[in-house]
Amino acid sequence: MPRRFDHLGDVEAFIRVVEQGTVSAAAVALGTTPSVLSRALARLESRLGVQLLRRTTRRLSLTDAGKLYLEQTRSAFSQIEEVERNIRGQDGELSGRVRMSVPTTYGHHRLPPLLSAFSQQYPAVRVELSITNRNVDLVAEGYDLAIRLGQLPDSGLVGRKLEEARLCLVASPQYLARAGIPATLEMLGEHICLPFIMPSSGKIGPWLFCLDGENIEWLPQANVEVSDDVLGIVSLAESGLGICQTYDFIIREKVLRGQLVEILPELNGRTRPFSIIYPPHRQLSAASKALIEFILGNTRA
Repeated sequence: MPRRFDHLGDVEAFIRVVEQGTVSAAAVALGTTPSVLSRALARLESRLGVQLLRRTTRRLSLTDAGKLYLEQTRSAFSQIEEVERNIRGQDGELSGRVRMSVPTTYGHHRLPPLLSAFSQQYPAVRVELSITNRNVDLVAEGYDLAIRLGQLPDSGLVGRKLEEARLCLVASPQYLARAGIPATLEMLGEHICLPFIMPSSGKIGPWLFCLDGENIEWLPQANVEVSDDVLGIVSLAESGLGICQTYDFIIREKVLRGQLVEILPELNGRTRPFSIIYPPHRQLSAASKALIEFILGNTRA
């Protein structure tokens, strides 16, 4: 009688290739050669009768069938791992791997103390953290969860709000001593502002204000525009180049130390939401569930 699941090694090779992004990187991670993995992928696609991956000289991308197969097989492998942990007992110690994507704002200023506390409570859980402002595709790129800024699209993923982050305007004492302190929104237009180019649109992100109870979107203009890393506007403002709008949790300590000064507080009060997103719980490993609940339990919405 033939074995029903003698192709699981090929399935694992497929998952690892998607997670690593290239056949070569997956080969290094698995301690094998690219040719071995290429043959495994070919066998798997032949067995299924469908194409799972589109291959070019520069990148790999999943077909619709590949996305579905990846989602279901990763879930199945996670269930096997969880069953084996339960059978072995391990004195109740939680273990496993969690792949997580977060934006630079959260990755540098909110997440570090949370991950430190989580790692102390669950030392056997390995967290693979990607800090990027690019919205990754959780399923296609093999991530278990992500933290996102702004309103969430209807994607079939679970989204739970972490917090409403307050926005504020800041500049360095040196800049304000040189250029003066703007007293109104009209005067702000006469100052050097440091806008950020939104990666989703390639356009300047509007600054969000609340004036006399009315929400306002104001478009800053400047000779210096920052893209890719939104924390760059804070560094430039701190160096005395101009005024920026950012989140209170990023600059609060700098304001207390006198490195930055909050200006036009009467315009502040607007917020933007940060949320954690992940597939439905049935597709998550125990380690992923533990990290999600830990972050939610230690962050005030």
